Amino acid sequence: MTDSDSSNPIRLARRAERMNASVIREILKLAERPDLISMAGGLPSPHSFPIDAVREATAQVLRDTPQAALQYASSEGFGPLREWVAADLGRQGMRIDPSQVLITTGSQQGLDLLGKVLIDAGSLVAVEAPTYLGALQAFAPGEPCFASVACDEGGPIAERLGEAAGARFLYLLPNFQNPGGRCLDEPRRDAVVAAARRAGLPLIEDNPYGELWYDEPPPAPLAARWPQGTIYLGSFSKVLAPGLRVGYLVAPPAVYPKLLQAKQAADLHTPSLNQRIVHQVVRDGLLDRHLPSVRERYRAGRDAMGAALARHMPPGCRWLTPRGGMFFWIELPPGCDALALLPRAVERGVAYVPGEAFFADKPQKNCLRLSFVTVDAGQIEAGVAALAGVIDEALATTGRRLQRAAA
Repeated sequence: MTDSDSSNPIRLARRAERMNASVIREILKLAERPDLISMAGGLPSPHSFPIDAVREATAQVLRDTPQAALQYASSEGFGPLREWVAADLGRQGMRIDPSQVLITTGSQQGLDLLGKVLIDAGSLVAVEAPTYLGALQAFAPGEPCFASVACDEGGPIAERLGEAAGARFLYLLPNFQNPGGRCLDEPRRDAVVAAARRAGLPLIEDNPYGELWYDEPPPAPLAARWPQGTIYLGSFSKVLAPGLRVGYLVAPPAVYPKLLQAKQAADLHTPSLNQRIVHQVVRDGLLDRHLPSVRERYRAGRDAMGAALARHMPPGCRWLTPRGGMFFWIELPPGCDALALLPRAVERGVAYVPGEAFFADKPQKNCLRLSFVTVDAGQIEAGVAALAGVIDEALATTGRRLQRAAA
């Protein structure tokens, strides 16, 4: 065998160089340790899954329409499910036709399709700071130039959106954002949409967490304010079960055909059986009966983590208490490096997600994300206490270094 025979003849595309392993997925591998308290994953609580309803729906679908459920289907998605999505969004203030709804294999596929259809190499893509890591991964193979828009605790600063003029779109999560937990209020939504329209800046509105509110539902979607300039993403992963891998996007008629073609090329269609199961579950109003218990469970976790953070975190740490969703975003004192601290935290039996991976540019090293929905109150207390101890030690070490430097 010659050297050329033993070498790898496969050449990777340039876009493949921009594909990186998910930091969160790698950390979740650590979290498989039974002795580790993991507050890292963005997973819904398995105790929230409506298992009996899904079991009954599966049996009914296979009893009533087995051949259709197991056959190839249209790329647009199961018609009755598209109609249900359109009607449900209509109750939230959006005026759409079912023909604008594309069922996707999880909303993550929607992000992938948008990247393929809307991004050219070198084109500008605007995002929040911080933003959802999975969106950055989905868009990166298109070789865009990312630009982070200025944000505060209320979300993107409308007066600064003009700086993103010329971008293909602004991607944002208005409701209980991953990772920041913030939710845009009514005035901020109006201001962001008005500024985006003036700048000719289309919006990608991602809403996986909107139904996970604790005190009151969030305001109407951005897409209800600017339907012709907004593409909306939704998912059943957080309200039913992520293993079903059913999501959807809603696009203006001018854009929809190309997204449909990209869907056809990607996987032909989202699994027929899964779509029919989801429709069978939601069509009789199960979500209205099911979600209050999910909200109550998650609210209790939010309260437990908020109390633990207040008890244990050292001075100089900052966080926003979320009004919904699944995450706390913690800003550590300057000089702390959350990624560098992670091995120490794992040694103490706790895992989190370092924050720098959530920034498209100019990453902040002193931030981290904690999830409170897959751990109980006792684990939250122990995990936060252990994490606070690691941060305390790091701050003490930094202080000693500064004292030596000053001397």
